[in-house]
Amino acid sequence: MKKYDPENERVKRDYAFFLEAANGKQDASIDAALRAIERFEVLTGRKPFRKFHVEQARSFRARLLEETGKNGKPLGAATITTTLKHLRNFFLWLSREPGFRSALNPNDANYFTPSDQDLRVATARREKRVATFEEIAQVLAAMPAASQIKKRDRALVAFTILSGARDSAIASFRLKHVDLKAQTVFQDGREVNTKRRKTFTSAFFPVGPEPLAIVCDYIAMLTGELGFGPEAPLFPATLIGRGEDRGFMPVGLSREHWRTAAPIRQIFRDAFAAAGLPYAKPHSFRDTLAQLGEQLCRTPEEWKAWSQNLGHESEATTFVGYGHVPAHRQSEIMRALATPRQNLSVKGLDIDGLESFLRSAKEAALASTDV
Repeated sequence: MKKYDPENERVKRDYAFFLEAANGKQDASIDAALRAIERFEVLTGRKPFRKFHVEQARSFRARLLEETGKNGKPLGAATITTTLKHLRNFFLWLSREPGFRSALNPNDANYFTPSDQDLRVATARREKRVATFEEIAQVLAAMPAASQIKKRDRALVAFTILSGARDSAIASFRLKHVDLKAQTVFQDGREVNTKRRKTFTSAFFPVGPEPLAIVCDYIAMLTGELGFGPEAPLFPATLIGRGEDRGFMPVGLSREHWRTAAPIRQIFRDAFAAAGLPYAKPHSFRDTLAQLGEQLCRTPEEWKAWSQNLGHESEATTFVGYGHVPAHRQSEIMRALATPRQNLSVKGLDIDGLESFLRSAKEAALASTDV
């Protein structure tokens, strides 16, 4: 099999430019699309795209179901569904391009549509690991703070639950974006790697005094002991230097940002392991905060403010995407509903009181009619 087809390579380059310039896709989405196209090329012997036929799509789908991943297991439904989706979009785009309109039928791209069964499996909601506030407090208590690096790591966990920010944004925050006096974080899309480059200000969530105290102490170290200015990274990368044995080792904090959020996830993984708890991803702290909001918020305005604080344009996004009731809590609620209850409240008024109120109102109305 040949290593590549020159025309296919030019087409893929043009498609990547289209995804970036016309569709506004980020690098991660573009890379995922190119990986799907590469997988199709390999399984079809790198035949030219202009010679595409529906039989290739059928054969590709069949072989995709037989393919195994790095772990030796069959590909998951989500991987299969996403791969087919990328290929369908690609061939739809290609069928409209000059030089390919007569060679490709747009309807043929529909042969990459995933089956209803795979779609249901891929989009099914599954229970995910969400840390409780008690567990987060346990993690923070177990994390040492004897060095600059350890203080940074502990403040990182505290800041994540305090701000609800995504790990990609946390990796790109600068000191100037945090206002300790106002207890706010300015997530500036021009400088911070927020989702879809949105810009918004979020207030610290009401999660107790300890996370705030940890973050304040850490920032005081940066600005005082280390002399960091407003443009310096809030969570700088680890500085590597030579130790006494002339080997390379961590020696402190640099003045550079982390290039990716991978070190943040590793810090979380190590911290939860050290506390004897299963790993909870940084992003799952947003689920923890959403569940707290469901308990604290009592009016639509409060829930809207809570949702905006997470960076959501619609409160429904918070409720549907993050407001999932954990399985154990669902069972507790259902068992409680099966138990007869007295004085059920309706908007703050118990049922017995409501019935009494209605009787009094009816009697007053009859008395008024008699007069």
